[in-house]
Amino acid sequence: MPRSISHSRTAFTAAAALGAFALTTLPAAATSTPAQIATSKTNGVGYLKSLQAADGSYAGSGLSNEWAFSALASAGTAAVDVTPGGDTSKNARTVYRNLLSTAGWPSSSPVVTDYERATLNAYAAGIDPARVSASRNLIADIYAYWQTAEPGYIGPSANFNGTVFAALALNGAKTQSGQTRIPQALRNAVITRLRANQHNDGGWNYSKAEGNPSQLAATSDIDMTGAAMAALCVSGVPNTDTDIVQAKAFLKSKLVPNSGAFNAMFGVNTDSNGWAVSGLNACGINPQTGDFLTSMGKTPVDFLIAQQFNPGGGFKYLPSDTSPTAYASIDGLRAVAGGGFTAAPPVPTTPGAPQWVAQSSLISGTAMKLALTVDDGAGNLKVCSVTLTPTGSTTTLGAVLDAATSAATPSGCVTTVTPSSGSGTITSLNGKANSGSSTWKVSIDGSSFATASRGQVVNLGDTIAVRWGA
Repeated sequence: MPRSISHSRTAFTAAAALGAFALTTLPAAATSTPAQIATSKTNGVGYLKSLQAADGSYAGSGLSNEWAFSALASAGTAAVDVTPGGDTSKNARTVYRNLLSTAGWPSSSPVVTDYERATLNAYAAGIDPARVSASRNLIADIYAYWQTAEPGYIGPSANFNGTVFAALALNGAKTQSGQTRIPQALRNAVITRLRANQHNDGGWNYSKAEGNPSQLAATSDIDMTGAAMAALCVSGVPNTDTDIVQAKAFLKSKLVPNSGAFNAMFGVNTDSNGWAVSGLNACGINPQTGDFLTSMGKTPVDFLIAQQFNPGGGFKYLPSDTSPTAYASIDGLRAVAGGGFTAAPPVPTTPGAPQWVAQSSLISGTAMKLALTVDDGAGNLKVCSVTLTPTGSTTTLGAVLDAATSAATPSGCVTTVTPSSGSGTITSLNGKANSGSSTWKVSIDGSSFATASRGQVVNLGDTIAVRWGA
């Protein structure tokens, strides 16, 4: 079953990336009408609501059904509005946030895709992933898996899917104001690895192919092609880019004329189709027209809707199945609703419920993590998660850099800081001094770079980028 990333392949099932590509206005050539899509969304949301446990949960130990948050958001339903029997105290968002805040989550031996999956779904649920709680920063958790020996890979490079979903999570889960959190230098490093792993046929697979001619020549996977092309697009690569055009051609070559399905590695199925359509959605490529309208007048969206039981709303995994499955229903709904691999949380309908929830400040004495990048302007990018125990409700850039010299994962992010105390301008970092107009500057949560000083206030969950240059 192609629930690769956190399920059958390593530790991350599919779902969620950029803003939804709306399918409300379709050209005459499209075969599934806006009314049919609206009905599919309504019924699909109804089915996903039926998956909620009596305690309000979708996720527990292991994978569970937490990808439902990405599908619900894509379909316009806020997680805080999803309650068991109308009990708002057990709404899906609150229960999920409580789970992510637990010290023992995700497990005693986590992998990077645990944090990527949570980032994408927390964002869709309206939980700021960098501020889940005073001690949980999912962005920093992902940064900790930066591969120092292979810059640009996040998580072991052999499991390429970890890097794909890092791009989806770090770029797709924006700040509450809609700002991309991470610096361009980090985006560029990951984009380079995504491109290097594209197979000769234009697609991708879940494992590493870079530098391996036999792997690059191997047939690609429908699922990971959808995810990887979405990862490029959400990272800022336009859909006119050669690599996206080649990926689109690969998907087109796998279309089955009489159904509109993609003939995947696992055969025709809803999950693979869902991932591929979500990839097209994330890139702003309409899966109902042009290259994806077959010679027999069918599209991938037609296939997905044909897989749905109505009025029950669930989707079956295989065309021959006689009952729906949770994963197929999540992937199918998200794709039909026009979603990529995550979506901004809808405004709730529950009276008084905010669109976002987040821990507002540090708690003195409670250890927390911050995401830090250090770019020396010469192509030597360092990425790490810094652990710091604050003594107040905020901290400073100087305190973060000091902590990074001994409490960063991976280590070596910061070696020296000048000055070593006070609140003044940083004149040297890692042995590189300010020179004329080229000085150390800092950006917080994607803000413009400005002079870096030790006294710069840093709040809980801030994503910090320090850069040397003009």
